Amino acid sequence: MNGCLRRCFTAFALAAVSVWAFAAAPNVAGAAPALGKAAPDFTGTDSTGKRHRLSDMRGKIVVLEWTNHDCPFVGKHYRSSNMQRTQKQVTDGGAVWLSVISSAPGLQGHVTGPEADALTRNRQAHPSAVLLDPKGDIGRLYRAAVTPHIFIVDKDGRLAYQGAIDDIASWDEADIPKATNYVHQVMTQLKAGLQVKPGVTRPYGCSVKYGS
Repeated sequence: MNGCLRRCFTAFALAAVSVWAFAAAPNVAGAAPALGKAAPDFTGTDSTGKRHRLSDMRGKIVVLEWTNHDCPFVGKHYRSSNMQRTQKQVTDGGAVWLSVISSAPGLQGHVTGPEADALTRNRQAHPSAVLLDPKGDIGRLYRAAVTPHIFIVDKDGRLAYQGAIDDIASWDEADIPKATNYVHQVMTQLKAGLQVKPGVTRPYGCSVKYGS
């Protein structure tokens, strides 16, 4: 492939990915949860069969990370260990990190419990738990649109942040050191008792693979 064709192909591919990255997730209607209000409560089952209820975590900051291991935008953050470092810093600080998989059976990113646990081990990830949401109930409750999509709940159970993991919407690992990590920023602000700014950002990634 000559230089011109290669550049044209790359530009076309990136344009296609950009449309994909910001596409609204199917079957997700209505407004997102309100910032500063009580985060929607839910009960979810993790990869080991244990059930977790958000309201039982009151008193701790909770980070919700929508994920799909086959999404290149998710892959960017895991291949570089950016997501793992962020998870560990959050959990070492006493907060809870819940990775949520809302991919429906037969669609990209769907995994069983053992497969989810294998991914955690192989990637040396550090979530507190991986919630399996194959019917998309939790995802639709939060209007999770893409992977990764981040929601952060404060110690009082209020939604403090929703949006992207950082401010450079790409799948290029080289952009990570140049980006502002919103999770780190929000955690710092919350622990200092400051108002979270920005509280809402535009998420980027692959559309969540909800079923019909």
